[in-house]
Amino acid sequence: MGVTELKRKARRNRAIANNKTNAIKQLLRKPTIKNVDVEAIKASFADKKAA
Repeated sequence: MGVTELKRKARRNRAIANNKTNAIKQLLRKPTIKNVDVEAIKASFADKKAA
């Protein structure tokens, strides 16, 4: 009895796994914004508007 390899299915499974890991890596690559001073940002907009 011969063993058949499902090459196309294996290639598809590998591609799906690689796409998932790449998507996770892409999301983790973006830095998180921490310690945002909202009042300073509002003040900077007011300064730009006055200028």
